[in-house]
Amino acid sequence: MSRHKRPGRRAVAGATAVATALAGGLLVLLPGAASAAAPSGYADDFNGDGYHDVATSAPGAVANGKAKAGAVVVNYGASAGIAAARHTITSQSSSGVPGASEADDRFGTELAHGDLDGDGYGDLVVGTPQEDVGGDKDGGSVTILWGGASGLSGGTTVSDPNPTGHDLFGQSLAVGDFTGDKKPDLAVGSTGKDVWIFKGGFTRSAGAAGKLRLDTDVRSGAYPDGVGQLAAGDFDGDGTDDLAVGSYVGTFVYRGSKSGPALQARATDEHAASLAAGDFDRDGHDDLALGIDFPSIGAPARGGYVTVVPGGDAGIDPAGSRVLSQASAGVPGDDESDDWFGMAVAAGDVDGDGYADLAVGAPGEAIGSVAGAGNVWVLRGGSGGLTGAGAQSVNQGSAGVPGANEASDLFGAAVRLADVNRDGRADLVVGAGGENSDDGAVTVLRGSAAGVASTNGVGFSGPTVGIAASGQDPMFGDTFSGS
Repeated sequence: MSRHKRPGRRAVAGATAVATALAGGLLVLLPGAASAAAPSGYADDFNGDGYHDVATSAPGAVANGKAKAGAVVVNYGASAGIAAARHTITSQSSSGVPGASEADDRFGTELAHGDLDGDGYGDLVVGTPQEDVGGDKDGGSVTILWGGASGLSGGTTVSDPNPTGHDLFGQSLAVGDFTGDKKPDLAVGSTGKDVWIFKGGFTRSAGAAGKLRLDTDVRSGAYPDGVGQLAAGDFDGDGTDDLAVGSYVGTFVYRGSKSGPALQARATDEHAASLAAGDFDRDGHDDLALGIDFPSIGAPARGGYVTVVPGGDAGIDPAGSRVLSQASAGVPGDDESDDWFGMAVAAGDVDGDGYADLAVGAPGEAIGSVAGAGNVWVLRGGSGGLTGAGAQSVNQGSAGVPGANEASDLFGAAVRLADVNRDGRADLVVGAGGENSDDGAVTVLRGSAAGVASTNGVGFSGPTVGIAASGQDPMFGDTFSGS
């Protein structure tokens, strides 16, 4: 899924030097030899050890001496959770990865994951929408990095089927079984109104088993940004994933079927900066959460809000939508302009009660007098769906959260919920791409029966994992796979 980078959020304007090993390929820092046990089958377990992993982009990183070529960092889960030392860094200079690190490519601008080749190991899909392809400036590219017992290794290019019809191929990604054959498919968006569905049954040599073109209702002529957001979810509960497609003219949901997705409903007319699917009321149907971070005049909240559209047997039901913001009962904080509440959203069960919860990032939130420090909320699911009751608010000044609130940290510009220590509760992963003058940082907070815990928090910066600062702008933590 994708987030739109709002005007006013700092763009990646500089570059950094990645650790020396990155210039020549893949940096690997993993514990001992891989186990001979069967891989877990988790879509985001890239080394198959039974723990969910976290893939994070640093789109402004230098690779092979090229400014803003971009890199991706994977931190591996374990019983003790995520640690900075257990990681790999991959760029287009890594061994077996197609292409070459070039200035301004921003490899890793968008990420998604899934076991695309069916070997039990999660694979990572990397979007590089600003890559020049031949003579096509910003044509964009998509690369699959393959999982295995030692983590990610090698890659395969997913070729653009319509390079003259759009640009920024790979600016939005989603993995799901959209054709109902029990094999994960890959959806890719661009500046055009077309979404390409690459069919499951991928192989490392040949790529997808086939492809389908979904002609969406985005109206790309008047709105050249095209398809900015994609998310997969089973909104009608039929066992086949549906596809949410977001753009400046609204978000549309297409029901999955054997012949490919077909339009079911328009979820909202507003431009959603982020999308997430989760069963917040545990009725067997995913619900769709849309983050509206830059509301229109007369919208329900000035600083941004989340619209939750319930799923049902017929798919999403826009008439039953619910709006949550800092103005909602139970949600801490004040609704203020330019908070960007909803720039990032992610679904997962933080407290282990069986209901999906929702993490909401507001990177523009001022903490006291500190502008742009950023904040994250966890909204709880329950039998009545997602509400403000019991909502938690965390920032870098909260108990147990590493770091400190500083201007323009943008804490919450990316969020993810994933059980990285296998205790049955999703942990909160937060990106702060603006930390330390855009070095960037990632924070991991444990899930617990009471929600996000105030103990055992872990934080690490780009330089800590080998994305060196050099006074530039790598923005480590800008995007997570699955957020």
